[in-house]
Amino acid sequence: MPAHRLSSVTIGVPDPAATAPYYTQLGLRPQPDGWFSTRDGGRQLRIVPAPTRRLVEMRIGVDDPDDLDAAAARLRRLGVPPSRDAGTLTAAEPATGVRAVLQVEPRSAPPTAAPTPYNGPGRHERTDGRAPGLLRTGPVHPSKLGHAVLGTPNAPVTTAFFRDGLGFKVSDSLGDAGGFLRCSTDHHNILILAAPFTFLHHTSWQVDDVDDIGRGAMTMLEDHPERHIWGFGRHHIGSNFFWYLKDPAGNFTEYYSDMDCIIDDQLWEPEVFDVNESFFSWGQPPSPSWLAPEDLAGLMIGTHSA
Repeated sequence: MPAHRLSSVTIGVPDPAATAPYYTQLGLRPQPDGWFSTRDGGRQLRIVPAPTRRLVEMRIGVDDPDDLDAAAARLRRLGVPPSRDAGTLTAAEPATGVRAVLQVEPRSAPPTAAPTPYNGPGRHERTDGRAPGLLRTGPVHPSKLGHAVLGTPNAPVTTAFFRDGLGFKVSDSLGDAGGFLRCSTDHHNILILAAPFTFLHHTSWQVDDVDDIGRGAMTMLEDHPERHIWGFGRHHIGSNFFWYLKDPAGNFTEYYSDMDCIIDDQLWEPEVFDVNESFFSWGQPPSPSWLAPEDLAGLMIGTHSA
């Protein structure tokens, strides 16, 4: 796959100054130029002004300029005019207006954290000591941006843009309700959801293990219980552990770990799942606000008037 990573997202909110501190508390590191960095992924989040909360831009890493030329040709066949310069290709997804930027960049370095040692029946990876998660006292810092979930009024058009235009692979499908696509070895880097209008459902941030999901979420909720949306649990599609929180603008954020990894496309068989039965394997059922965010009516008005 020429694309190799989801490099960054830009989200728009009505009040960036009120929203930005949340992401610092989430564990991202604010940069002087307004970006936020993860531990291993570099600058991966930018927050800009917008009339309503939305996904403004996704940047995707590719290997070389030939990959940009190939994507440009595919987009033109879809009737989407791209803009090309020496190191990037930019195109607007027709159904949502989300800007996609392919950029030539090196592949990611290995993560800086060592794997967490786990004991199991007949398997002793950690001996003569307590579990590391019990001993950690420092703040949780996400290692990278994992994915974004985009609601679209025309899921087939949005899917074709990312799959046939940009070269994403389909990992699993929700049928007419949408699908999970990847531009890396992660199970998905975007989830496309059929919706009456365009909106950002959530961004997802990888942490080292389930202990950091719990530690991070509990820290975020300590003085702000209203941030809780859904968790702790384990998704069925993608297999990842999760906990969802809400930023001041109404965007959801997900701490996750242990996502399915697809190295060899020939060994992975995409499946079609029922959208109402496949979101989680165990944990509390999703909250009504996770399934239908409480501000959707206002977003619909804002989307049609913007």
